Amino acid sequence: MTTIAVLGNGRVGGNLATALTRAGHQVAVADRTPGAAAHAAHAARIVINATPGAGSLERLTALREDLRDRILVDVSNATLDGPDGLPADLIHPGSSLAEQLQEALPETHVVKTLNTMLFPVMTAPATLTQTPTAFLSGEDPQAKHTVRDLLIDLGWQKEWITDLGGIQTARATEAAILFVPHVIRANGFTPFAISITR
Repeated sequence: MTTIAVLGNGRVGGNLATALTRAGHQVAVADRTPGAAAHAAHAARIVINATPGAGSLERLTALREDLRDRILVDVSNATLDGPDGLPADLIHPGSSLAEQLQEALPETHVVKTLNTMLFPVMTAPATLTQTPTAFLSGEDPQAKHTVRDLLIDLGWQKEWITDLGGIQTARATEAAILFVPHVIRANGFTPFAISITR
């Protein structure tokens, strides 16, 4: 059993918290109550960033001391939304939210994952008709191994998980968010994921 803090109690955070609790982990969900995020992060071994990506950098930088030596699993995408509320552009072109977080939190082990799919797929990958891919980006091999085990607890098979390398590779997976509005306009909100097939 691992102690996990989920920052963000929207659809993404709530979905992950429910699934991880069901898998046997001790999970605390931090809402917007003042001090809730710091308290949850300080008590956890793993912290999941499921906050809206546009404000994640500022929000998590304020938790620097509480995130020291923690694994920070970043599942957010930092985007500027278009008039229809769907992602229209990246906030960190030529970089990524994950890279910005790692730079701002040098004593935290940032791992990017689960950001290339609609949120229901994060905890139910086997429900898709074809095999999805979950990508890992991060500097610390042990942290990525720990996150890989978490993904397996969420229903991901080992062969569906691809380690892309260092945190800089997160700029590629974060850019994949630009596919999302076009796919949604074409097919609605039917769950889907970016997948590498061979």
